[in-house]
Amino acid sequence: MTDNSLMRAVKNIFIGRERELTEHGLFHKLSLVALLAWVGLGADGLSSSCYGPEEAYKVLLAHPPLAVFIAMMTAATVVIICVSYSQIIALFPTGGGGYVVASRLLSPTAGVVSGAALLIDYVLTISISVASGMDALFSFLPESWIAWKLAAAVVGILVLTLLNLRGVRESVLLLLPVFFLFVCTHVFAVLYAFGTHAGSLIALPGDTARAVHGASAEIGTLGVVALLLRAYSMGAGTYTGIEAVSNGLPILREPRVRTGRRTMLLMAISLGGMVAGLMVAYLLLGVHPAEGKTLNAVLLERLTAGWPAWLGGGFVKVALISAAAILFVAAQTGFLDGPRVLANMALDRWMPSRFTALSDRFVTLNGVLIMGGAALLVLVMTRGAVGLLIILYSINVFITFSLSQLGMVRHWWLVRHAETAWWWRLAVNAVGLCLTSFILVTLVVLKFHGGGWVTVLMTTALVAVAFAVHRHYDGVRKQLASLDTIVEAAELPPPPGSRDFAPTSDRTAIILVNGFNGLGLHTLLGAVRLFGGGFRRMVFVQIGVLDAGNFKGADEIERLRAHVKREGERYVSFVQARGGEAEAVTAIGHEVLDELGKLVPDLTARYSNMVFFSGQLVFERETVFTRWLHNYTAFALQRRLFLRGLPCAIVPIRVLESVNPGAVPAAG
Repeated sequence: MTDNSLMRAVKNIFIGRERELTEHGLFHKLSLVALLAWVGLGADGLSSSCYGPEEAYKVLLAHPPLAVFIAMMTAATVVIICVSYSQIIALFPTGGGGYVVASRLLSPTAGVVSGAALLIDYVLTISISVASGMDALFSFLPESWIAWKLAAAVVGILVLTLLNLRGVRESVLLLLPVFFLFVCTHVFAVLYAFGTHAGSLIALPGDTARAVHGASAEIGTLGVVALLLRAYSMGAGTYTGIEAVSNGLPILREPRVRTGRRTMLLMAISLGGMVAGLMVAYLLLGVHPAEGKTLNAVLLERLTAGWPAWLGGGFVKVALISAAAILFVAAQTGFLDGPRVLANMALDRWMPSRFTALSDRFVTLNGVLIMGGAALLVLVMTRGAVGLLIILYSINVFITFSLSQLGMVRHWWLVRHAETAWWWRLAVNAVGLCLTSFILVTLVVLKFHGGGWVTVLMTTALVAVAFAVHRHYDGVRKQLASLDTIVEAAELPPPPGSRDFAPTSDRTAIILVNGFNGLGLHTLLGAVRLFGGGFRRMVFVQIGVLDAGNFKGADEIERLRAHVKREGERYVSFVQARGGEAEAVTAIGHEVLDELGKLVPDLTARYSNMVFFSGQLVFERETVFTRWLHNYTAFALQRRLFLRGLPCAIVPIRVLESVNPGAVPAAG
């Protein structure tokens, strides 16, 4: 077995076999129904009930009955944010995450800030979810095993990365039992607390009123308000993950808007109900923090104190293990939506274009790897310390929340004359804007000196990288714009009797193009110049690349196929009008080299005396930066063809730094 065959066999075992575009019901198999979307995209939000209510409740330990207000405020906030994001889903049916919304409704700069904030937040989502899960898991294991906790967390991230390389649906299906075990055990715990303490539940309004009077007498009315606002803000981690559904619309089952809205409804009910229910349950059972235990653990132990030891202990362990497991599931949000944000930013040239590429499993391979790698780096640098990760966490998502809500408010105001119910929709987003902005400001103030500045610094650095990448691409685009004059000339009718490409030998030129553009025409003219026009025929090969921007359904694929065919025919018409023989060979796929590899045997069987040609950008000073931002398909193709004994010439397109005012100083 050759090395390539061995690597492919290993890849097929761990990641899965290549998916074919001709596979029946491909998009149906890859997409998620509302229930699975709730698991894959809603787990991040629901898992926050493991720590969000606890953080808020601890602030109120001196006046526990005030937790009723926080429970109602939190549930109301969840509902308001979910409703506002349902409006975003309707307005952006192909995917309306924070980056897209801010870019389209505010400005590209606002979009970059929102996108960078989301990317950092998703990396931290993976890190904190896995670290928290390991904390919960190792609390049941012997103390001597603690030294292995960080190593286990590293393995956890590697396993999740591998699962996501297999595909979205596959990764979610494997985690489905864990999700529902958590939901069942914790819903039962809340309902059991309400049922066994019905008397206290009925008396709760009166107890709360007396607590308000007592607290007002002790710290004053303003003190009570400040206490409530602080508790409300400290529970902000509860709301992280809500925007994941609007970001992940492209992976939902058609009709996507309806599926997305159903998912948001499931998220609003489950998250709002769970968080409010747990806080009231804390209050009914008089739960207080215990060393080495979460409030949920204390609550479960008190609930089962009167049960037989085997039953109570078993239920508590199952519930807490499910809580640890759902934190692993929550990391899915980072793997599902992080690569999607990267791809959207790459399509707009704010991130390297390679982040739009799909694997043969139609997964954004580079995005999954970079999210897993970044999360692994954060985990190792913080040594998996959940306390430190929580400080870094939750600030960024409220940057995105606030910008998205601001964009929607602006949108409804601009369309007020055309939209009959604009005022109601504007009101929903305006309330959401006020809530999310307040929480954002409070979090920055409370967390900044405790380590929140690191998050702000990382986000700022990522924004700076995005602008550097965009500046480089813009500079290259301006230089390549000079080639557009070739396209303008090519579209003019040739002189009567033109024989520029008349056959003069038995050679066949196989020219790789990526559309009827200046780059392709430059390659064609360069081939003629190199060989003095000595070709019998010219075969234009164009591969339509499926990426995150166009892999959105069967209709999009057919449009791409038709577009690629039209572009190839334009080259044929151009050459034939000038006395030459030409034909076009087209295909679509996720990777140019793989598709070309499938075409080469047929080309070699049909033609003899062939010479392959491909254009390639050549930078004055090649750096790691330019290598990362641009593909080098031509060189890889040349190597593969050389190994087959086939000639391949590269036509250079020089990018000179000295005449590129838009280029990054370090770029070539």
